[in-house]
Amino acid sequence: TLAYSEYGGRIGIGRVVRGAIKPGQRVARSDRHGNESTVKIGKLERFDELITDLLDRDERALVFTQFREMGDLIVRHVDEQFRVRAPFLHGGTSRQRRDAMIDGFQDLTAPPILVVSLQAGGTGLNLTAASQGIHYDRWRNPAVEDQATDRAWRIGQTRTVNVHKLVCEGTVEEKIAAVIEDKKALAQQVVGGGEGEG
Repeated sequence: TLAYSEYGGRIGIGRVVRGAIKPGQRVARSDRHGNESTVKIGKLERFDELITDLLDRDERALVFTQFREMGDLIVRHVDEQFRVRAPFLHGGTSRQRRDAMIDGFQDLTAPPILVVSLQAGGTGLNLTAASQGIHYDRWRNPAVEDQATDRAWRIGQTRTVNVHKLVCEGTVEEKIAAVIEDKKALAQQVVGGGEGEG
């Protein structure tokens, strides 16, 4: 099963999940002493929550970014925050290093987080050890995002793959997310309109 959070998306064949926390949203939370408060969370904090949850559940995640510099920052942050040395698969990664990263991620000998640039993660990868996909920033072409997400959703996948797309409300990212959704709707109308004709 393929599940999306954030603004919704698809589970399996077309069901939509809603209600996930979006960055910038105010949420109730309890501290370790049980004191409740309402806080506004940002993208990095939501990312940290997702990583904490997956590490607690002993799951594995692919973290997608379109920017090499952001990938480097994510790797550094994950190391500092969680003491996890996540590898970063990007366009400059040698074939030998890429194969070693993939093998380690798949056979569970490498860290449970693999940071992947959208360009490098678009084709030719089979990363079914992942049960979580996190798009840290959005790409204007929904097909590129879908191809990257599909790295975890391949033949042989036996578990639900949850996909999280992080978007900061009130920013250019939110406008990009809206454009992406419009493109997806248009593509669906074109493809859907062509079915059964002829």
